[in-house]
Amino acid sequence: MANHKSALKRIRSNETKRLRNKVQHKTTRNAVRDLRALEDKKEASVMLPKVVALLDKLAKKNIIHPNKASNLKSKLTKQVSAL
Repeated sequence: MANHKSALKRIRSNETKRLRNKVQHKTTRNAVRDLRALEDKKEASVMLPKVVALLDKLAKKNIIHPNKASNLKSKLTKQVSAL
């Protein structure tokens, strides 16, 4: 157990941030899954910018690696174009 007041505060704030990151990451993963499941090109092309924005936000906040975000965006764009 931590002995310093600042270390105790750091433990609390880390837990809060971990939970927030977990929720944001799960929300984005679900959005990617839903986009991949779409068969209608019109619907998918409307949803794609929203998913790309979510991925960019996660990369900006270092929740996921920027290259992973780029790879996902590229694959999703290719998939929507092929519909």
